[in-house]
Amino acid sequence: MSIPKFNTLLLEVTDHICTLTINRPDKLNALNNQVLDELAEAVDFIEGNDDIRAVIITGSGEKAFVAGADIAELSTLDEESGTEAAEKGQNLFSDIESLSKPVIAVVNGYALGGGTELALSCHIRLATQNAVFGLPEVSLGLIPGYGGTQRLPKLIGRGRALELILTGRMVKAEEAGSLGIANYVLPGKDEALTKAQELIGMMTKHAPIALSGAISAIVASQDYEAEDGYVIESNIFGDLCGTEDFKEGTGAFLEKRKPKFTGN
Repeated sequence: MSIPKFNTLLLEVTDHICTLTINRPDKLNALNNQVLDELAEAVDFIEGNDDIRAVIITGSGEKAFVAGADIAELSTLDEESGTEAAEKGQNLFSDIESLSKPVIAVVNGYALGGGTELALSCHIRLATQNAVFGLPEVSLGLIPGYGGTQRLPKLIGRGRALELILTGRMVKAEEAGSLGIANYVLPGKDEALTKAQELIGMMTKHAPIALSGAISAIVASQDYEAEDGYVIESNIFGDLCGTEDFKEGTGAFLEKRKPKFTGN
């Protein structure tokens, strides 16, 4: 497998797990256009590579996951370019959310603005003890533009999301865990990565096609423009009943043995 090389990202694949690291530690891993373009290329590579079964996204160093958007680039936007920039980020983060493989964010340090929005687009979030989440865009005369106003209310409820977005208040790891922003809070990055690998191990012993179907159904349930979520769920359920993995899974259960899934 040929691994693509990037200037602002590190992409590694080990034991079917892709670890994608935002690598601008001198800028606290802030998102600029180059990072977004390279993330889009990495997401395409991950989706198209059957050898990759799950993804971990994290930030380089201990200080920041992603400290936000690059303010120098942000300050140059006008009405037209601002709309285009928001749509670019929204499309990318929607692609991450819609990946057919589990995506776990290991949030180490600051995850502000676009950093929180990136974490929200991942399927599961693990926070280190020094993690800090926040959507402080109102302090810049803006609102979250990469999906934060849509995903956060669905995750923690409208009232709490409005409070955080309207005040721009930052949330430390323990509170993020109690609010449901973080699934787990771990002492440090090593422990968080170990937990991510443990969760991935629990997931990837199951049929890849079933994991993909579950992700699709859950993401569809959050889309106001999608057809009825129950219809989508039943259609995916029916499609899976026609797969080899379904036959293998049910057969193994009846025969009291471990299944051997192939992804077909």
